[in-house]
Amino acid sequence: MSLSRLIAGFVRQHWPSYAAAAVMLTCVAALTVWVPRRVGTIIDALAGHRLAPGDLWLELLSLLAAGVCIYFLRVGWRITLFKAAYQLGVMLRTRFYTRMSQQGAAFYQGQRTGDLMALATNDIDAIEMAAGEAMLAGFDGTLTLLMVLGIMLLGVDWRLACIALLPFPLMGLAFWRISSHIHTASTDSLKRFAALNDHVQESLSGVRTLRALGLEQRSSKQFSTLAGHAANASLTAQRWEAAYEPAVGLTLTAATALTLGLGGYLVWQNQLTIGSLTSFSMYLGQLIWPMFAAGWVLSLIERGRAAWQRLHPMLDAPLAIDDHGTIAPLKPGPLQLADIGFSYAGQTTPALSHISLQLQPGQTLGLVGPTGSGKSTLLRVLLRQVTPQTGAATWNGQPLDAYTLHALRAAISWVPQESFLFSATIADNIALARPEATQQEIERAAQLADIHADILQFPDGYLTHVGEKGITLSGGQRQRVAIARALLADNGLLLLDDALSAVDTGTETRILQHLEELRLRRPERSAIIASHRLSAVVNADLILVLRDGHITETGSHDSLLEQDGWYASQWRYQQLEASLDAI
Repeated sequence: MSLSRLIAGFVRQHWPSYAAAAVMLTCVAALTVWVPRRVGTIIDALAGHRLAPGDLWLELLSLLAAGVCIYFLRVGWRITLFKAAYQLGVMLRTRFYTRMSQQGAAFYQGQRTGDLMALATNDIDAIEMAAGEAMLAGFDGTLTLLMVLGIMLLGVDWRLACIALLPFPLMGLAFWRISSHIHTASTDSLKRFAALNDHVQESLSGVRTLRALGLEQRSSKQFSTLAGHAANASLTAQRWEAAYEPAVGLTLTAATALTLGLGGYLVWQNQLTIGSLTSFSMYLGQLIWPMFAAGWVLSLIERGRAAWQRLHPMLDAPLAIDDHGTIAPLKPGPLQLADIGFSYAGQTTPALSHISLQLQPGQTLGLVGPTGSGKSTLLRVLLRQVTPQTGAATWNGQPLDAYTLHALRAAISWVPQESFLFSATIADNIALARPEATQQEIERAAQLADIHADILQFPDGYLTHVGEKGITLSGGQRQRVAIARALLADNGLLLLDDALSAVDTGTETRILQHLEELRLRRPERSAIIASHRLSAVVNADLILVLRDGHITETGSHDSLLEQDGWYASQWRYQQLEASLDAI
């Protein structure tokens, strides 16, 4: 879809506002072209001594009334038109946000956060201006131009009009050349701004790392370089936009010179009155706005086109996961994977290969294995963040893709490796999935996650603001707040993706005990615990050992120790490590 089709469709949807603005603009244009004609008539009447003093005051009052009407009409159409145009910005930002929230991890691996933020702000602003300011200036300028030219040709003198228009084709050629350069410069300017925005976002997110490594000066130099490039790109675009004014000025200067030359001759030959020449000169001055409007419109349109060329691919980018399921809600039942295989794009080694398992309601499954063995990928398959290339995954006898994404993910409480907290209070973060939860329920979830005592040590307790991404909390505290959030959601399946890696063994033991108590109270609730620390899965009903995407060992904790494989050797090593730490 082109920018023109986007704006045309939006105008059709909001035609009453645009129609009202057009009516008011038409009245403004009519009054604007009426004033010079009336002034010419008054001058001729004064020169011919045909206007009495009383009539002169009436004429001046009519001109003043016309000016007042023009003022209020201009205010009215601006409010009407811009109110509609701002709705386009709201619509595009809503579409963009909705699309981005539906995209999977594969999409974001090829995108930069700062660039996406620039699209949602700077680029959509440019499109909004094209639908508002450009439409307004284009209609107003075109209407004024047609009415002024019409009255110059038919109402004053066609000979003056024809000779005054001789320089205008050259101005049109200059506008065409300038607009092509503005499109190129605007595209570069938007890209430079996006790069600057991305650097700022990354630097602020990683400010602790920059300070720890002493990289503040280097980051500052990079910022200065990017800011300079962005400023230069914007300046280049502004320079080309500034070229419109000299083109208009030269054209109108040449037209004025030709008009005065021919007009003076016609007055000398008594073929034209001084009042008519005055009116024509005023009309010629009124052509300044349509010419400037043409340059302004071309500039806004080119900026909008450049922005739309960047935004449109994001709005039409295919979703990483298609949400074509129809079943909701999801009822508890057995979870089964049959011969699942998955490979990431660009990777020659499969992340998962021939994975089969079955988890009954109320059971706990442990996933262990070396780093990169496929534990997190397997959980992402269950969450439908990725789609396996082979095999089938079913829940309660139905394929996972038969459920709506909302229903599927509403049935799962997931705690990822890197716990994300929002810039809100601790209570708000815990109650994220259940904002209606009571304070008692929030505190109960915090106790189960063994974070309640830590929270009470803060001056504001549960009302403590954690800062962006939970920066005021330690890694272990962030993990436990995320676990409390998952427990409060109280969904049928709990996924812990190495969610206890940042806590000590004592805290881990207490949390696991609490999870076991929950399972006894709610026997239909299942859990899958992926962990590099084997102590987290000791009580699991079934433990899978993954290596290079394959299941190499299966069984309970005791049976795996008897097999004396990777699990048994890793268990002995971790037990020895724990005993040394306790000394």
